[in-house]
Amino acid sequence: MIKRRKTKIIKVGSVKIGSSAPVVVQSMTKVPTVDVDRCVRQIHQLVQAGCQLVRLAVPRRADTEAFAQIVQKVDVPLIADVHFSADRAVEAIEAGAAKIRLNPGNIKKRKDILRIIDAAKMHKTAIRAGVNEASIRDLTKQDVPVNKRVALMLREMKKYVRLFEDRNFTRLVLSAKSSDTFRTIEINRRMAETFDYPLHLGLTHAGLPEDAAIPSAVALGTLLAEGIGDTIRVSAAGNPVEEVRIARQILDALGLQKRSSPELIVCPTCGRAEIDVVKLARRVGKALCQLDTPIRVAVMGCVVNGPGEAADAELAICAARNKAYIYRNGRRISIVPEDKIIPAILHELQKV
Repeated sequence: MIKRRKTKIIKVGSVKIGSSAPVVVQSMTKVPTVDVDRCVRQIHQLVQAGCQLVRLAVPRRADTEAFAQIVQKVDVPLIADVHFSADRAVEAIEAGAAKIRLNPGNIKKRKDILRIIDAAKMHKTAIRAGVNEASIRDLTKQDVPVNKRVALMLREMKKYVRLFEDRNFTRLVLSAKSSDTFRTIEINRRMAETFDYPLHLGLTHAGLPEDAAIPSAVALGTLLAEGIGDTIRVSAAGNPVEEVRIARQILDALGLQKRSSPELIVCPTCGRAEIDVVKLARRVGKALCQLDTPIRVAVMGCVVNGPGEAADAELAICAARNKAYIYRNGRRISIVPEDKIIPAILHELQKV
């Protein structure tokens, strides 16, 4: 079991973030905020996929006006993503944002920050102070050497947090992101040593979904395995539902969430396989898509590793030449010919 780093507990609407709460998955809408209907549809899709917080960009006054409408149409707590304008931050707070995201590299004037803090206190709105490496680098006239960027991000976060604490505002979530996997890990380790606020984890951008999964799993998985991180987002180009899917796979792999959907385990295949394991596994996977039960199903290509995997699965197929052995909870229950494997599995799944 992973021992979570102890943090304060922050409420974001109905969602709790912090060490005594489960790790929270969040994502961001990818359509213009002013397009209210499309935003609402995408938010519903994200929630259905398992997203617990959704962030929307509000760069213009029209966006905060639309944000106010969207808040009334969804049940999930919404976060307003603010970068350069204190006005947009206050408007989003007044529009019903459960949390706003501020970038210390982009909102720097003390009077603006204090104005935002006071509005957030009045409306009981949480704030995420999110440092991005790319923004922080612009604070100096010369580019910052790679080996000093982590220290610079931490220094800027300390200055920012001090403003909030001087104002007696502690409804804070902190994040420090880079597109570099190693620096993301290092800065979050330093943040965990320095602050007791919940940490939001993510890379600033990880690529297309097929390219984002591995660097996200490495960065987020490393930190989460060390007990660091209370909410996560996988930043991938394209459909945000894919972000949620990858994030949940990371949490599942670490045992950090209660599984609510089927899990398919498939052997990598080798020269021992005497049937098309991949084709069989895809057919089984298609059948599992119809279920919302946390059942574990294993598809094995031979009897070498098959029985062992079957012991850890509620349902397992151990294939042999022209036939397969079917296991339930580690006990062999039948032997079926190859053309009867899928019907037999479907029959067993109906008993779940």
